[in-house]
Amino acid sequence: MSFPHFTEDLQQRREQGLLRHRRMLEGPQGAHVRVDGTDLLSFCSNDYLGLANHPALIEAACQGAEQFGVGAGASHLVSGHTLAHQQLEEALAAFSGLPAALLFSTGYMANLGVVTALLGRNDAIFADKLNHASLNDAALLSRASFTRYAHLDLAALENQLVTSRARRKLVASDAVFSMDGDLAPVLELLALCEKYNAWLLLDDAHGFGVLGKNGRGILDHYPLPISHFPFRLIYMATLGKAAGVSGAFIAGAQELIDGLVQNARTYIYTTATPPMLASALQASLRIISAEVWRRERLSQLIAQLHHGLKLQRWQLMPSETPIQPLLIGSSKEAAAVSQALQQKGILVPAIRPPTVPQGTARLRISLSAAHCREDVEQLLDALHQLERQ
Repeated sequence: MSFPHFTEDLQQRREQGLLRHRRMLEGPQGAHVRVDGTDLLSFCSNDYLGLANHPALIEAACQGAEQFGVGAGASHLVSGHTLAHQQLEEALAAFSGLPAALLFSTGYMANLGVVTALLGRNDAIFADKLNHASLNDAALLSRASFTRYAHLDLAALENQLVTSRARRKLVASDAVFSMDGDLAPVLELLALCEKYNAWLLLDDAHGFGVLGKNGRGILDHYPLPISHFPFRLIYMATLGKAAGVSGAFIAGAQELIDGLVQNARTYIYTTATPPMLASALQASLRIISAEVWRRERLSQLIAQLHHGLKLQRWQLMPSETPIQPLLIGSSKEAAAVSQALQQKGILVPAIRPPTVPQGTARLRISLSAAHCREDVEQLLDALHQLERQ
């Protein structure tokens, strides 16, 4: 038996320069990596704080393995919920400033779990058009009415909310948009949700650990105490990016968390994450809180990139986060620039449709506290040379 629809799809992707390939990392994540037998300077990772290979996290994981073993062995509701998981959930709630938190295996599973548990056929979801795929898939699986508004267009969102007659309403938005690096207007979104009796689900995958003086993410970034809205706000953050390990959590009102334990299928029907990862994440939270210099270095590197990049055709999109998209336009050209950078020893991914809209293919430059000024200078020099060519 063959797969003719895949054969045709693969050929089209090759012709359009959209065929995806996997690279093989031969060592730990970091600013300098070995990929497919070649040493490269990497601007390709979401390890924003440089914690993925931190000795304290490795030690905590080893101690967790000694105490709890490697695998959880069961789902949380059978016998897989360990002391390490419980302590991590309590630490995540305290860190985020919300009453309670629930650990999930991935951010994708967290979004699927919370949206499908809260909403059904007679309900409505309103989503920013540039939201992550997991939020879109969650909306479709919930069977609620699913409406998207133009990116950051609050007037369009309000028009949709005011005309909705749904039983329950949810506004869903990335906090930091993963391909553009810009921020959601959280305070304005909360105000609209208050006005029209809707919940607000924030996906802070790329803000947690990075934004705010204390690294609490989008909840730490804005000046007003948005944690005072525990019954309006549903907060999701991932733990495999700035936190350096794996997993995700939902934080919010205690009633929300208790309800998810009973109703979130992606929590109930899966084996718990290895408890040693929960041990490592407790160490990660301590470092995120204590080592403010990591976020300060990120800010310095972002400023260096913005001040140093003087290009004529390619445009750096506005972003104050470690996600720095360089707009190229053509998918083939973006792929060619990415390949040319790799030949110069620099790894920067080309992001092409359907991940981003047609005509907006880009290089997604990801900065990390593990980088130094010399690393960014090397990238600047290479980009200037390539655009002139």
